Parts: sequence; C-alpha cells; structure tokens
Amino acid sequence: MMRAMFSAISGLKSQQTMLDVTANNLANVNTLGFKASTTSFQDALSQTQRGGAAANAAGGFGGSNAAQVGLGVTVGAIGNRMGSGAIQTTGNPLDIAISGEGWMRVGQASAAPNAAVPTAGIPAAADVNYTRAGNFIRNNDGFVTTQDGYYVVGRSQPGGAGVDVLINVPAGATDVSVGADGAVTFIPPAAYVPPAPLPAVANGRATAGYVSLAKFPNEQALERASGNRFRANGSSGAATVGTPGDNGYGSAMGGSIEMSNVDLATEFTNMIIAQRGFQANSRVISTGDNMLQDLVNLNR
Repeated sequence: MMRAMFSAISGLKSQQTMLDVTANNLANVNTLGFKASTTSFQDALSQTQRGGAAANAAGGFGGSNAAQVGLGVTVGAIGNRMGSGAIQTTGNPLDIAISGEGWMRVGQASAAPNAAVPTAGIPAAADVNYTRAGNFIRNNDGFVTTQDGYYVVGRSQPGGAGVDVLINVPAGATDVSVGADGAVTFIPPAAYVPPAPLPAVANGRATAGYVSLAKFPNEQALERASGNRFRANGSSGAATVGTPGDNGYGSAMGGSIEMSNVDLATEFTNMIIAQRGFQANSRVISTGDNMLQDLVNLNR
C-alpha cells in the first residue's frame, strides 16, 4: 500500500510538470519566435520480487520470467518543438522572418561598437545567442538590435565568405530593406563611404551587412534564455554559420515576423491529459489511504 502511494506521488509530480510546461506554452501563444515545449515520461526503478530462470531441459522445467513491481514515474525529458511558426507581414523594414532552417545570431557587444569599424565589438563566441524573433530596431547609433538591446551579428559577404560584422544603418539613410539573401541595404546619405570590409555602393544602394544564420547538429537541445533567445551547449553541438539562401539555410523575409509555433488544439488536449492523469494518481492515494485505515481498524 505504501509502495502504491509513493508511486502515485511520483505520478502527481510528473503530471504537475506536464501541466506547468503546457501552461508556459499557452502563456506564449503570441510570443514572437517562441518554440513550444513537450514533456515525455519514463518509468522509475523497479523492485524485483523474483528473478528470471532459464529453461532446464533435463529437469523438465520451462523456465520462469522475472517478477517486478514498478516504483513510479519520472520526467524523462522536456524537449523543444522547433517547427516554424506562422509568418505575419508587418511592413516594418527591419522585421525579419526566416522561411526554412537557421537561427539569427545576436549578442552583447564585447567592446564599444564603432560605426566606422563594423568588426569592432563582435560578441565573443560563448556570448552569442540565437533567435527566430526578428522584430529588430535601430538604436541611437544606427546599429540593428533586438528589442532588449542585443546586437544583430551579420556577415560582410554572403555565403561562407566574409567576416562577422555588426550591422549599422547610418543616420540619413533612406529606403532600408532586407533581401531574401539577408542583405540589409539602404540608399546612403551624401558622401557616404562604406567602411571596410563592407561592399562598395552599387546601383545607388549601400549594404550594411548580411544577416547571419546558424544551424546545429541537434537544435532541439538548444537551451532557452530570456527574451526569445536560445544558447548553444554541448548537447546541441557547435553552430555552423552561413547566410540566408545559402547551402540549405532558409530565406530571409523582410517586413515580416515569425509567430509562436504553439498549437492551441494540442496544448488543450495535453492539459486535459495532465488533469486526468493527476486525478487518477490522486485516486490511487485515496484508495491506499482507505486500505491503511481498514488495516488500522482490524483490532476493533
């Protein structure tokens, strides 16, 4: 009876965790670039009542199976569902959605950024975060950042060429746009000269850099950070960096954002499953309590 009650308690805790995960998914149903989580369970240790025995042809016995009693359940994993969310058009030129694979790279500057030196202040590799929430803005110095001030890390050239740069759109620039290849271009103000290593002005438009993307061997293992960002870790593997449209990376969609990939039907179903699982385990505890009460009352 006590064993059954302790198994049921582990079930209560696990179902509560499932409900917590579901509640967080529902709370972020309108969070840009949010990736839903999913809960999976695994059985806990089992107590062996009797070991298994092999067949004994000489003695005429066919063998026997082991007898084991389970000791409850634990949360096996809380995984990430990395499927894309719906794309919504905003008209804001610095809003960027990625159609396909890849995570945009952002981070805190390692030194004071300098518009004249695009390579200055590039975040250290360990400080780079990854996001699919592309609602970017320009700060007072013209640098493209996230809503909470993380600098967008770009590349000076498309594809595998070039080096990391911080994307800067200078004061006086007009007609800012983002191309499918991730190029952030604009009509430059008078006397503007692109700083090295950025490309020269072509056809009246200057390029501030190319939005860079990262892919991982195991992107489901990315660790969540605050502000719609993820961090790499040993389980996710090292990032492979490229630009939109290159070598299997998704295409950039300027003037659009990616919404949450939370599916309300799935989450409400999971909420019902967690609730019924919690109720069932509660019933086991009540039944065990009644049996203990009958045992205590045997002397009456």
